[in-house]
Parts: sequence; structure tokens; C-alpha cells
Amino acid sequence: MSEADMMEILRTSLNELLRWVGFGTLTGLAAKAIMPGRDPGGAVATMLMGIGGSVIGCGTVLFFWRDASLDPISGRGFLAAILGAFLLLFFYRLLAGSFFTESDGYEDQKMHKVRKRAQKRRLVEEILKDAA
Repeated sequence: MSEADMMEILRTSLNELLRWVGFGTLTGLAAKAIMPGRDPGGAVATMLMGIGGSVIGCGTVLFFWRDASLDPISGRGFLAAILGAFLLLFFYRLLAGSFFTESDGYEDQKMHKVRKRAQKRRLVEEILKDAA
């Protein structure tokens, strides 16, 4: 293999890597925009979720419809990738326990104070009941 062939393979591989990074970032951002609420991770997590979502989404479409011609970097491929990334984000939130409870620190502090007051009130009522 000549040096020119090696450089062409390297250039093609880097081009493909950059396409997938860009595509994964756009897919991850679209999935996070569709699903409301606080999202885990930053830019790298969004990109990886988009790339993983495109593999899952496009792979699922090709698994169930073998005759489908689906290029991940196309309109239909983009929709399948968004659905795959959406599923990844949904199951992450479901398994992490953050899907049903979302609050900021202020709400947590407020609820903690309310619980402490209720606990003190119950304790005082028990003491008064025992004294009577």
C-alpha cells in the first residue's frame, strides 16, 4: 500500500469521524429539546447520546424493515436517530430516578423544613398526650 493510499484512507476516516461527531451532537441536542426537564451531562454526553441514539434508532429500523434503505445522515435517518437518542435519554432518566422527581435546591430545603416542623409537632403532641 502506497503512502498516497494511506493518506486517502486516513483523510476519509477523519472525515467520517467528524461527520458522526457533528451528526451525533445535532441528534443529541434535538432529543434533549424534545424531552422537557433537566438533562444529565454536558456537551460530550450530548454528543455520545446522539451517536448512540443514531446507532440504536437506525439499527432498530433496519432490524424490523430489512428492505429499508436508511442512511444515518439523511432525513429519515435523522428522525430514527432522534427517536433512538430520545429512548436513551428516557431510559436513563427512568433508571436514574430523576424522571418523576425534579426540583431545585430551594424546593428541597423548603420541604426539609416542612418535614422537620411536622416531626417536631408530632413529638410535642405525643409528649402532651403522655403528660395528660
